Amino acid sequence: MTETNLVNHTHWDREWYFTTMDALVLSDQLFTEVLDELEKNEDANFCLDGQVSIVDEYVEIHPEALARIQKLVKAGRLFVGPWYTQTDALLPDAESIIRNLVIGINDTKQTYGQPMMIGYLPDTFGFNAQMPTLLSQVGIDNFIFWRGTNFKRQMNSVYFKWRGLSGKEVIAANFPFGYFTAQIDVASKRHLDQFVTKRFDPAAEFEATHAHNDEVLMPSGIDQMNIIKNISETIADLNRLSDNHTTISTYPKFIDKLRQRDDLPTYHGELRLPTYDRVHRTIGSVRHNIKMENVKLEQKILRRVEPLTVIAKANGVTIGNGLLIKLWKKLLECQAHDTLGGSVSDNVAVDIMHRFKEANEIADGIENMITKKLAEFLKLDDHSVLVFNTDPTDFDGVKSIDLVASSKHIVFDNARDAYIVKSHHYPVRHHILMMTPRGREFMDEPEYYQLTFKTHVTIPALGYKVLHFHESNQVSAEMKPIQTDELFLKLGSQKVSFEHGQLNYCDGQRQITDLIRLVDSGNDGDTYDYSPLANDVERDLAFQTAHLESAGVQQQLIVTGETSLPAALADRVTEDPELKPVHYQLTLNFNEQGLLTAKLDFDNQVCSHRLRLKLNGAIKTDAAIAQIQVGFVTTHNEPIDDDWSQEFVEKPVNLYNFDKTVSMTDSQHTLTFFGKGMKEYQQVDNRLYITLMATTSQLGKPNLAWRPGRASGDTTNQGHIMMPTPLAEEQGELTFEFALGLSDSGFSEQATSLAAQQWFAPSISYQLQQLNLFIHRLDNKIWETDEQPAINPEFSLLTLDKSLLVSAIYPAYTDSKAYIVRIQNPTREVVSLPAICQQAEIVDALEQPVDHDLIVDPYNMLTLKFNY
Repeated sequence: MTETNLVNHTHWDREWYFTTMDALVLSDQLFTEVLDELEKNEDANFCLDGQVSIVDEYVEIHPEALARIQKLVKAGRLFVGPWYTQTDALLPDAESIIRNLVIGINDTKQTYGQPMMIGYLPDTFGFNAQMPTLLSQVGIDNFIFWRGTNFKRQMNSVYFKWRGLSGKEVIAANFPFGYFTAQIDVASKRHLDQFVTKRFDPAAEFEATHAHNDEVLMPSGIDQMNIIKNISETIADLNRLSDNHTTISTYPKFIDKLRQRDDLPTYHGELRLPTYDRVHRTIGSVRHNIKMENVKLEQKILRRVEPLTVIAKANGVTIGNGLLIKLWKKLLECQAHDTLGGSVSDNVAVDIMHRFKEANEIADGIENMITKKLAEFLKLDDHSVLVFNTDPTDFDGVKSIDLVASSKHIVFDNARDAYIVKSHHYPVRHHILMMTPRGREFMDEPEYYQLTFKTHVTIPALGYKVLHFHESNQVSAEMKPIQTDELFLKLGSQKVSFEHGQLNYCDGQRQITDLIRLVDSGNDGDTYDYSPLANDVERDLAFQTAHLESAGVQQQLIVTGETSLPAALADRVTEDPELKPVHYQLTLNFNEQGLLTAKLDFDNQVCSHRLRLKLNGAIKTDAAIAQIQVGFVTTHNEPIDDDWSQEFVEKPVNLYNFDKTVSMTDSQHTLTFFGKGMKEYQQVDNRLYITLMATTSQLGKPNLAWRPGRASGDTTNQGHIMMPTPLAEEQGELTFEFALGLSDSGFSEQATSLAAQQWFAPSISYQLQQLNLFIHRLDNKIWETDEQPAINPEFSLLTLDKSLLVSAIYPAYTDSKAYIVRIQNPTREVVSLPAICQQAEIVDALEQPVDHDLIVDPYNMLTLKFNY
């Protein structure tokens, strides 16, 4: 007889084919009944899905329920947190996953009581290999989950120790049959005998026999399902019918039981095999616009907004933590597994993009407030530009500078090699109203130019400086087409040329033909998965023409192409297809790091297709090295049996996720791809394929080639309907940004991480001017104040070694006089910290002091709290 520990819960997707507002309506009834039932039956308890955001939204419409919730949480009968939202675990930045926990735990503590300190992700579509390391940052030593395991290939136990790359471990408990394994709903109660014999006991036996488990965990709940009423009576009936004995339990109680065991096997690696249920291995390219907006916003918060608030605080401008947390929450609401994956209805996709819009407005507004206030404190004139460096290392290189001026002929006094990359002319406007101390006056507004320059500057670490410029008769260099038959770019020994419709590369030691190619195929999949179309082949999209543009010594190569593609999926396999023209343009240049940077503009006028980059590094290897959250993993193409469906519920295709970079190397040469928002790769025949997008017209489709059976998304369930998703076709002008690094050496985790950090570094500048108060949205409403402290024209708060990889700098949540610096070490070597770090207190991500040396262990992170 097995002791089954039954935990009553609800799983709560905030949105899916229904919206967040729909879910709020459902919670109004359901959460109220949960509170009523818990107060009525003291033997009952309930888990609110491990995410505090849904509780916050309920309390907003039921403020009178707050005291009831606090009482039940304190009694250990209602479980809230630790997450803010149920995060995706493959696509977000490591810092996003950590901040999801930090904000969720802090919110729970401040509002409701002790959070459930369980790494609980019951429905996420697979897990990165560093989840144990990320959970350890907030002191969580356990993990409860559903998808991604294979007990034959990974560990022969539903309970095990999961070890991250860092060596940090969590006690892991898997639901092999899902969070609804013991779903006791009203129908189950009516037919309890059938429920026990057909579902409950077989599941308990499976869990018991996968390792020698005398006690097993049985979750009872499903999406938006209510609490089990009179649970003791139901459990008594269950025990009369079952071959096992069931007790009412909680997730923390069961984890405590696992902590007592010394026989749990150890596993390390990702959890992403679709053995017992689907993990949607190709969801990383669905609704690519959501993925790209997510990365842009992550980088904006981490590399611009938060460090700027720290610089600002040190100079007399305070941005409240509440505003920064609201900004994070908008992002985290876009990172739940369905949401960030994109497996949602179009109605929900509109909501997601609107949240990104709102978050960007907050982020841009904070930056606008800080930069304008500091410019006012410095009493800058309109021929001065304030430039920032948000990294804690001195900067000496090229930045973009935005300004307005009455002329395009600009000379910078303390910068060099400036050239215009973008300009817009505003003509004279007559009879313009002007508010002055004398009252209303009218004047003619002169013509002016809005300009973006690139120029070489030096900026102190985590600080700012002022650049001065003047207008002269000297014509500023500006990127313009040039007439030449030699279509190539050159930087040192590196050369990229366009010859006979191909992009070729050489560096003096090797030559690579056909470096970058676009390829396209039909997509018979849905918003969960790409699926190949029968009898379709992946086709090359040729480049036909090219030209060079130049600004002084700076050059860029513009390569263009045009083709006709089948308009819809059916046109891919018919003898008389409808074709539509598709235009694309690739802009290439070498940056000062030696990376070949690229911007692809693609006019998407066709439906249901997958667009990929095909990269040739002239490297013979069967492996790829993917950057993940705080580390790197090497992937090989695993053999897939023809009868794979006997073991897997979806094909375990050799498509993998990466975070920021993916590389191929043969120990003598390395090709590294750097992507802004691309998340999926494949290595085939010594070529690296990067998925740019996979478009589709359906939320869920049945019987896909790589995913047989029912439709994901419930669209073929009884009473459901198929849901068209025209927005997931992502038609129109699309832009993709990426870079390639080609080196004559083996792969380096440290060098690759530093290169990615430098490539993502932002350019931040501000000019205090009156010609156009709508370049920044809030300029017109940020008024000058009487109290303006005197600050230095050049400032640096903190200088660290250039070899350190800083993942976040932000105001401390628990101490208004301190700021946080989190350093990550995504390499196998121990990293020692410089002496300046002795001034800081070592804390965890919750800002609690920890006893640790001034080193960052391999594949780990260290959090430092500095005082201003």
